[in-house]
Amino acid sequence: MNVLRFLIPLFIVSSVASAQDCDYPPLVSIPAGADSTMDDLLAAQGSIREYMASMNEYLDCVNDELTAAGDDAPAEYKAIMLSRHNAAVAEMETVAEDFNLEVQAYREANPEEG
Repeated sequence: MNVLRFLIPLFIVSSVASAQDCDYPPLVSIPAGADSTMDDLLAAQGSIREYMASMNEYLDCVNDELTAAGDDAPAEYKAIMLSRHNAAVAEMETVAEDFNLEVQAYREANPEEG
């Protein structure tokens, strides 16, 4: 009987989670600034903007799933969803920081253009 008490909430949570399948966007490639052209960096900037928009959609989806699960959702489920949210935000911050570092490297390698 204890198994059923565990499986029923698990089934409900998996049903809610699969109802809104959140797709995690693929990581973008950031060119090495010191070896790149301005066109390379501008193309990367466009890809990063698309990535950020997709990640924001992912975050919205994760938040919507958590809201749909309600206050009665198991603590483990809430912890997993919070972990997914925090990991996505950390990745977005890292991508932005890495891109800014490569732009700085480009400027240092091409002082006549910056």
